Amino acid sequence: MKKVLFGKRFLFTLMSIFMMAAVLVNAQTLTVKSYTVTIDGETNVNHDFTTKVTQLSGKLTVADNRPQSLIVEIPVRSILSGEKLMDKKTHETFNAPKNPTINFTMTELNSLQVEGNNVAVTVTGNLSMGGTTKKVTLKASGKEVSPGSYTFQGALPLKMSDFSMKAPTAMLGTMKTKDQVTVNYNVTFEGAAINFNSIEYTQNH
Repeated sequence: MKKVLFGKRFLFTLMSIFMMAAVLVNAQTLTVKSYTVTIDGETNVNHDFTTKVTQLSGKLTVADNRPQSLIVEIPVRSILSGEKLMDKKTHETFNAPKNPTINFTMTELNSLQVEGNNVAVTVTGNLSMGGTTKKVTLKASGKEVSPGSYTFQGALPLKMSDFSMKAPTAMLGTMKTKDQVTVNYNVTFEGAAINFNSIEYTQNH
């Protein structure tokens, strides 16, 4: 009896290893090749402002023709506007010495739609900035630029107060930044050519 049980356990373990190996073989990782990311907002005196992300790194892993993981990292001090005072205020808002990076880690795929070379995808993940982590949902429209090159773009509205961050002020407090900002992104990933699953996927699929 012990030999039979041992044999079954060994067979189950062997099958699990083969299944994991198959997943790893099918998994492909793309890395960020180029990007344009801006943070747009307003002040109480109706003065629009834009800051630009000048450094960004990220990886997108696809398995079974579906996104399985996405990790993006942005150094806080790489967020620049070209105005020294504004940049100083921005970095102070994040408390850059204690919170030097902004990180996003995907936790689930919500939906995926493919039509020709166009891809519409929605994912949920953890966004960490200013010392606080919150769940956010990213909706992006993507396109296969060429085999192995994929561009995704979208916009993410955020409230600084949701991350326990205080909106910057200037001119002795008479000019105040509004709480909500919008992160606009256009990111190109490159790697092995991927045939995204053309079957529409939703979380309840």
